[in-house]
Formats: sequence, structure tokens, C-alpha cells
Amino acid sequence: MNIDMSYVKDLMLETLSIPSPGGDTSIGMERLKKEFEALGIPVSITNKGAIMGTITGDNDEEQKLIAAHIDTLGGMVKEIKSNGRLKLSNIGGFAWSAYEGENLVVKTMDGKEYTGTLLPEKASIHVHSDVVRETLRTEENMEVRIDEDVYTKEDTLRLGIRVGDFVSFDPRPVITNNGYVKARYLDDKACVAVLFGACKYLKENNIKPKNTTHFFISNYEEIGHGVSGIPEKTTEMLALDIGTVGEGHTSDEHAVTIVAKDSRTPYDFGFRKKLVELAEGAGINYRVDVHYRYGSDASISVLQGVDVNFACIGLGVDATHHYERTHMDGILNNIKLVIEYVTK
Repeated sequence: MNIDMSYVKDLMLETLSIPSPGGDTSIGMERLKKEFEALGIPVSITNKGAIMGTITGDNDEEQKLIAAHIDTLGGMVKEIKSNGRLKLSNIGGFAWSAYEGENLVVKTMDGKEYTGTLLPEKASIHVHSDVVRETLRTEENMEVRIDEDVYTKEDTLRLGIRVGDFVSFDPRPVITNNGYVKARYLDDKACVAVLFGACKYLKENNIKPKNTTHFFISNYEEIGHGVSGIPEKTTEMLALDIGTVGEGHTSDEHAVTIVAKDSRTPYDFGFRKKLVELAEGAGINYRVDVHYRYGSDASISVLQGVDVNFACIGLGVDATHHYERTHMDGILNNIKLVIEYVTK
């Protein structure tokens, strides 16, 4: 397959550079809408602001939907403290210690942006001694130090910062010479790049999917209500998400993870078996894994009553919901399996 991996890499890095915490994804969505249009793929927008590109296939009665999500973890200002610093409410599930010391941007209602850093209230070892080492990092004792001359609540209010403003953290993307990809928010922006890599391959090679296929970019997956408003002829939904690499798991950064079960439900066995057979038939490196504390657009959708068959594949990602890492090999293998799925 002549898959354009330079395109995939560049789109992934560009998407990572666009802040999109759950609830504030419109800029990223508009960029991806234009990408569908540039590929000559008709695109529609749901009432909730998700987008969907559609490629017509030979079978228009039994349609498929492939979903990846652009929304990421993040924060929202919940309090302006008397010293001018900010308390946050988290968006999505992450440990506060995973974001300690990370640079961030506070975006005001009128679009102004201020940089800052997430720190524990007692951060300096010189000032607070062993308390710094011993204190558990929680929502109650973490704060944002704004990079402005603010010393009081009134100083911060004068900047235009208010409760409800969104906060996005620096993704810090790095691609090493040997192909490892490190960044925050590979979940799920690397999978968004996978989706578009497959679309570009189909369009450039004039390949028609076996079934009409909808490529859905959801915007609330990290919150638990990503996919809605799917076309009524959809019979199968494949979520593209992360495979959790670590102790007790089989996922690998170089391979496709085919998820057998997550914390909510087993995935359909027949659908999973089909994906395994496609991977084996095409010589694609894959792993089957069971995930904990995990859900995807597919499993959440069926729990909400969507009547589709459902499966989930994704990248093997180390240190999920932290400073994540995968490999370009895994990204390529995921694109190959998506292409096999829509054409076989």
C-alpha cells in the first residue's frame, strides 16, 4: 500500500497543535472539515458540532461508521483565588500529578489567551521542605500560576479571566529519529490522523469502499457522549482509540490493538474475529487486549441505545492520559487495518 505517511505525520502534528479540550473543539473541527473537503469527501455537521465525511460504497443499505475523537483532556477555571491564581475542574479522567509542572493556556470568553503553569500550592522544596514531597496532588491543592503580574483576585479579573474559561495543556509533541511519537493527546489525535490517512489512500487510489462508510470525528468522547446523530442505515461502528500498553496488557506500540472488552462491555465477538482475520490475512501486526477503566465511542454508543454492531481498534500507547508514547509503525498498521476493513 502506498500510504502517505508524511501526510499522516504532518496532519497529526498540526492537529496536536490545536487546543481542543472537551467542550471547546470548534477550531479543530473546522480544520478537519476543510481536510475532508480538500480530499473531495462530502462532509456534514451534527447538531452537537461533530463532523462526518462520507464515501459512498457499493452497498448503500448496510453502512459502516468509523469514529475517532478530537476532544482531549483539559481543564476549566472553577475559582479565582484571593492571590490571583486559579483553581481548575478537570475535563476528562486524568491524575493531577500527571500534569504537574505542565505549561498551559487559559482562553477567555472573548478569545484572549494567557499562558501559565499547573503547580501544587506548595511547590518549592526550599520554602515548604518535605511537605512538597509528601502532599498528594488533588483538585483541591493544585493551582494555575498565570504568567502575568497578578497578586489579587481583582488583578486576574482585570485580565478578563472568569470562571468557566477553558484551559489546555501543552502537548509537547516529539517524533524521534527511530519513529517513536511522544505527546499529550495522542489519545485520540493520532487516531484522527489514522482516519484521514485511510481516507486519503482511498481517494488517491480511486478505491470504492465495499459499504458506504461514514468517517466520524466526535467531540465529547472524553466526557462520555461522543457519537450521536449517526445515519439510520448504519449497521456497524468501529471506534479508533488507544490500546493501553503496560503491565497486564498485550498492547504494543508497533501494533494494532483489537479490543476484546473494556470496562463497560465485551465487544461483539464476530466483529472482533473478522478484524483479527483481516489483520492476519494482510500480515498486519496486531494484539488482542482487554482494557480496564476504559470506554470508546463504540461501547458508549451501544450503552446509550444505538442499534449497531460495534468494535474498537487502536494504537498501542504507553502512559495513557499522561505524557503518551506510540510508534509510527503502529500508526501505519492501524491505517492498513482500516483500509482492509472498509474494502473487504
